[in-house]
Amino acid sequence: MSIATRRLIMLSRHSHRALTATRSTSTAVSDTPRFLKHNSPHPILTNHTSILSCPQTRLTTLPNGLRIATESNLSHSATVCVWIDTGSRFETDETRGVANFLMNMVFRGTSKRSMSDLDEEFENMGGECKSHISREQTVYIAKVMTADVPKAIDILSDMLQNSTFEENMIVDLRNDTITRMLEENEDPDSVVSDCLHAAAFRDTPFGRSTDGRPKDAFFVTKKVLQDYLATHYSTHRTIITASGAVNHEEIVEQVKKTFTKLSTNPITSTQLVEQAPAIFTGSEIRKRDDDMPYAYFGIFFKGASWTDPDSFALLVIQLMLGSWTKSTDVDKHKGSQFAQMVGIDELAEHLRAATCHYKDTGLFGVCAIAKPDCLDDLAYAIMQKLSQLCYQVTEEDVIRAQNKLKYEFCKEQPRAEEIGRQLLAYGRRIPLAEMLARVDAVDVAAVKRVANRFIFDQDIAIASTGPVELLPDYNWLRGRTSMLHS
Repeated sequence: MSIATRRLIMLSRHSHRALTATRSTSTAVSDTPRFLKHNSPHPILTNHTSILSCPQTRLTTLPNGLRIATESNLSHSATVCVWIDTGSRFETDETRGVANFLMNMVFRGTSKRSMSDLDEEFENMGGECKSHISREQTVYIAKVMTADVPKAIDILSDMLQNSTFEENMIVDLRNDTITRMLEENEDPDSVVSDCLHAAAFRDTPFGRSTDGRPKDAFFVTKKVLQDYLATHYSTHRTIITASGAVNHEEIVEQVKKTFTKLSTNPITSTQLVEQAPAIFTGSEIRKRDDDMPYAYFGIFFKGASWTDPDSFALLVIQLMLGSWTKSTDVDKHKGSQFAQMVGIDELAEHLRAATCHYKDTGLFGVCAIAKPDCLDDLAYAIMQKLSQLCYQVTEEDVIRAQNKLKYEFCKEQPRAEEIGRQLLAYGRRIPLAEMLARVDAVDVAAVKRVANRFIFDQDIAIASTGPVELLPDYNWLRGRTSMLHS
């Protein structure tokens, strides 16, 4: 037997031994339960809720009704918000403007900290504190480094529970408020927004401006502020949210120690809404000023509330209509056919579709800025496109708008602010996966159905200011809502 043959026989024997060892090892591994469970012939239902809900939002409700919600991540900073379920719609005739006045007044000093102390403490932390009010919600926002979260919570609790409302500070803020209101009255966008709500919700608290009127500031006193605070800044209408490098248990314990003086008034915002619902009324408000270079106007329909099943479809329709700005030439090449037409024909300086959601109602429509001699053609184009949504919709337009809306949901947003807004609006935190699924559920048929519900032969609210003589009147625009031809 040759040497080569002997080597082949030896190699075959070694290979046989290795294969036998491998088979025995494989058998041992396959018999292990932790491996067997993955190839079991008997399917087991697996709950993927925790994955779909990522990042996890932890929610704790204290015995007094105060809610604390947090989302943790690996950042080195944190945002803490205090959300109050109140706004200008809950004011009375005697307290118009007090919600906004109070929001600014809490920054003017407490029994522990003066106005300058509040500013200096946030400056020393390298953070910031701001506030915002709408018709239904008020929020105070503090952004700080991780180590300063307990101090930020302490300052926020001090501002909302121990404000002194000193008379000299009230007078100073009153003067500042009146000056700011007069300046905003010169801003056409603010004028159209306020007039639009006034036209849409006539003779209801919802139609009032969030700032009130200049003369209302003279009726705000320390007692008025304290009464409003005791009535609406209650525990069950307050949500404290935090996001970033935060620990939920530590936030809860800190809130328990500091937020101890909030009102326990049992009245809810739902009860107040039932007492004074937002009733939509078709009407028009014009403020003609021929000295202005451009006309500003808005044409809006009654929209969907936060919890309306069609609210997401309206958002898709909003993005189907798109926006146009003359100063940006690229807008002529946008996917929206409506924006393309307005841009190519140069019918407007600026145009955008908009949607607003509230507790029991909403607004949906188009805002525009245009030269006086373009108003007639622009109004016709807007009404034609809006009515066209009721019967002529392409799948490409819907998909494009869906993708854009999903991008808006997916891009980075202030977490703490979004948590509070959703908890007040929906009563829960909606996972991103669910929001994307709701967008995907909007198809061509849904767009047509929703357009017929909110647009076809429905009343409209119109607000305008500037040289608006050539803007078609209400009856003409109202008649175009049932236009059934291209």
